Amino acid sequence: MKFKRFAAAILACTFVGAAFVGCGSDNSSSEAPTTEAPTTEAPATTVAATPAATAAAPVEFEEAVTAESGDAILAMVDGQWYVQYWGKDTDLLTYDAGVAKITGDGDYTVSVNAGTKGCLYDITGDANGDYTPGGISFAAVKVFDGTTLFPDMSIEITSIKVDDKEIKMTAKNYTSSDDGIEMRANICNTYVNNLPEDAHTADGVVPADSKDYAPVIIDMDDFKSWTTIEVNFTVTGTGKTKEDAGAQGADESKTDDASKAEDSAEADASSTAE
Repeated sequence: MKFKRFAAAILACTFVGAAFVGCGSDNSSSEAPTTEAPTTEAPATTVAATPAATAAAPVEFEEAVTAESGDAILAMVDGQWYVQYWGKDTDLLTYDAGVAKITGDGDYTVSVNAGTKGCLYDITGDANGDYTPGGISFAAVKVFDGTTLFPDMSIEITSIKVDDKEIKMTAKNYTSSDDGIEMRANICNTYVNNLPEDAHTADGVVPADSKDYAPVIIDMDDFKSWTTIEVNFTVTGTGKTKEDAGAQGADESKTDDASKAEDSAEADASSTAE
C-alpha cells in the first residue's frame, strides 16, 4: 500500500525483558555483619528460558478508494466534522468505501464503513481499536463530473441503511449541481435554506415552494451512533442503460482482442518470411 503512515506500525515487535538475580550489596554502612547461624540452603531451582518474542503479523489494511470521473460516492461527514469521505485516499472513511461507476440508467449502491482496520488505525493507532462515529453534519450521493457527463441525470434515493437497518426517509430528494460540475442528491445538507434553481427529478423541475422535496431527507437522530451507512439509488436521464454500456464494453474488448490477434498473426507471418 502507498500509505507510509502505516509502515512503522506494521512490523512492530514486543520483546520480553530478561530477569535479573541480585548478586550482593554495595552497602557501605558501619553496621556489624549479622551473626545468625546459617540455614540449610534450598535446592537450586531451574528457571525456564523466556521464549524470544516473534514479530507481529503484518496488518492487512483495506484498500483506500479514490473516486474518479463518473464515479458516485456517499459523501459523508460525522457530527464532529472528523470522520469523513469525499472520495480522497486521505479521508478516514476511504478504506473499502463503496463507490459506483455510473455507466447508464439503473440501480446503484454507495457506502462507507468506519469499522475498517484502516479507519480504526488512523483514529486510535490500533487496527483493532474501538471507535464509533456519532452524529451527522452532511451526507449526499455525489457523482464526479456528473453534470458534464450526464447533464440530464436524475438521482432518486430509494433506501438508506444505518448499520444494516433501513431507516425512514422524511422527505423526497432532488438532484442538483452546486458547482456546474458534479451532480448530487442531498441526504443531509443543513446549509441549504431554499431549493436551488436547478433542483429536478426524473419528472422535471422541482418547484421552489415544494413541500415534498427537501435538502434534509432523514431524521438526524437515526445517526446518533453508526458504523456503516449504505445508500441505494436509481439513475435516469443518462441516455443509455447499464446493460447497453456493458454490451458496448464487451464488444470493444472483443474488437481489441481481434486486433491483437491480427497483429500477432502478421508478426508471425513476417518472421516466417524472413
